[in-house]
Amino acid sequence: MASKKHAHSTGTPATVLLDRESVPYKVHIYFHAPSAGSYGLEAAELLGVEPGMVFKTLLVATGEAGAAALAVGIVPVDRSLDLKSMAAALGLKKVEMADPAAAERRTGYVRGGISPLGQRNPSRTVIDASAMEMGKIYVSGGHRGLEIELAPADLQRLTGALFAPIASR
Repeated sequence: MASKKHAHSTGTPATVLLDRESVPYKVHIYFHAPSAGSYGLEAAELLGVEPGMVFKTLLVATGEAGAAALAVGIVPVDRSLDLKSMAAALGLKKVEMADPAAAERRTGYVRGGISPLGQRNPSRTVIDASAMEMGKIYVSGGHRGLEIELAPADLQRLTGALFAPIASR
């Protein structure tokens, strides 16, 4: 499943991190249509996998100062991030969706291609508990049209994330 040859062709911080840590993964590249309404649902359809296996990376503002001001929530693309559950997982009373420009600055990635891996400035991370039930999941590889398939436990280890029920229908 590991693919050093892919890292050279994709060259994102996410694939560089995976190679450096010798984590098994697969890269999936597809043509992203600018007219697509949902990056994640588009990825699931074009990869031919259930939407619940493809996870989106969302940033929230925590209201705290400094590096703790943003946190990452990783949820299936066919669900929404439950802000109350996310706050509770972080031990906070409230969080709100982060400004997209702040998310891009913080991660070094563009909206629709934000990977939970290899972020410029990593943040506290929570992965929806549904990922624990799967042998593999898909997350953005660092740009639109690039998905990385890997084990949820590897994603958790590399991001220092915790698993919690943070998604809602």
